[in-house]
Amino acid sequence: MRTYPCYLFTLLALLSVNVCYGLEKLEPSGDDRTGRPNIVVILADDMGYGDIGAYNEKSLIPTPNLDDMAAAGMRFTDAHTPSSVCTPSRYSLLTGRYAWRTHLKTGVLWGYSPLLIEPGRETIASMLRKQGYHTAGIGKWHLGLGNGEPSYYGVPVTEGESPAVDFKRLRPGPNEVGFDYFFGTPASLDMKPYVYIENGQPLTPMTGKLVEASERRRGGGGGMWRKGEIAEGFDHQKVLPTLTEKAVHYIHTRGQSDGEPFFLYFSLTAPHTPWLPSEAFIGKSDAGYYGDFNVQVDHVVGQVYSALESAGVAENTLVVFTSDNGANWLTVDIEKYGHYANGSLRGQKADIYEGGHRVPLLFTWPNHIPQNTVSDQPATLADLMATFATLTDVALADTSAPDSVDISPVLLGGAAKVTREPLIHHSVDGMFAFREGEWKLVEGLGSGGFTAPVREKATEDGVKVQLYNLAQDPGETKNVAAKHPKIVAQLQSKLDHIRSNEYR
Repeated sequence: MRTYPCYLFTLLALLSVNVCYGLEKLEPSGDDRTGRPNIVVILADDMGYGDIGAYNEKSLIPTPNLDDMAAAGMRFTDAHTPSSVCTPSRYSLLTGRYAWRTHLKTGVLWGYSPLLIEPGRETIASMLRKQGYHTAGIGKWHLGLGNGEPSYYGVPVTEGESPAVDFKRLRPGPNEVGFDYFFGTPASLDMKPYVYIENGQPLTPMTGKLVEASERRRGGGGGMWRKGEIAEGFDHQKVLPTLTEKAVHYIHTRGQSDGEPFFLYFSLTAPHTPWLPSEAFIGKSDAGYYGDFNVQVDHVVGQVYSALESAGVAENTLVVFTSDNGANWLTVDIEKYGHYANGSLRGQKADIYEGGHRVPLLFTWPNHIPQNTVSDQPATLADLMATFATLTDVALADTSAPDSVDISPVLLGGAAKVTREPLIHHSVDGMFAFREGEWKLVEGLGSGGFTAPVREKATEDGVKVQLYNLAQDPGETKNVAAKHPKIVAQLQSKLDHIRSNEYR
């Protein structure tokens, strides 16, 4: 019996895109393959907890490939991004370290920002490369490029300016933090500059022209992007198909090698705005262009599995699917479509509430991860690094992945749960939350994100924080901080202690 389900791709077809640049330079190794798995991490951009059918039976978005993935492996129901926005979550995923330990205390990086990952900081890619893996990053980067010095930018840069950037000096970047190969975009598709980067170089020349900002609206037309510099031939709608073709080609190339295993970090640009599904996917959901874009994301997952099968490496490949934060889905969207992108969770992307950071997390690995299993193990994306280290027989240095917990005993079916340090959540404006067991302490009042009110003053009875019992109140509807001052004090003390160790 096949461990992987049969994926049906013939009903949908993407526009043909010729993107086979550069990969012919990847030479197979002569070394024999080890028993260690290939690893593929697929990171969606702004997909919510309630978008996938396996998580929400009332979802208005068809996700057959992701549903099949859940049936073929393990689905986590209490998984979280370390931050409720993308840059800090991506930093944590790759380094196993909370991004608030860096200089980035609020917000995200921009397209012209310097590299956030510190020189010498171990990443999943550098860790695996030392173990003989070929490593590739394909997709949205959003962790900065270069060192920010005047020689790189030409002039001091602040967001909103149009600097004379030397696009031939986009290093340090992905290649300097462990990736043998990188192809993708500097940041989100609504952030300038609009250009493909391949191994530290622009794929095509910058035109010197500016693309005008798209209309800032929801739904039809696909959201928005900012006015900014655009490279020759860059087309927003073709980015996701281009990245997918690139990833598929990479898998086929590595599958032809009899040498080292591979690690592919495939970071999608969807369903983040601008919502621009390809023509074949328009109207395939009942949740507007956002839903249609998610249908395309699901199809991309199917293409990855199909490539693994055709390359003959599916049986020894660990695949992970998750999202970098919750969905940017407003009340007006819920009222218009009746779709709950973040399920029954409170809040949305950027918020400190569960809707901002609780995300889908799926794993498959034939004959290793039990099929059709569900885990309520608390986990964060930072846990991937310690988990991959165990699965590939790596002994992490004491200074590596300080906030990462090995969840492999759960994945492999040997334990229902593993003991871990409490979870720390972080909103776009820097609001902290501390989760231990069923209790969640929010260090402030308000969402700390996109949902109003963002920040509130203390209540009349002096309450300055929020406390929720997630076992009894998963929707975070009742702030019980006033009723449990001792629990508040205990959780606050533990948060302060962990946060004070920023040397980690």
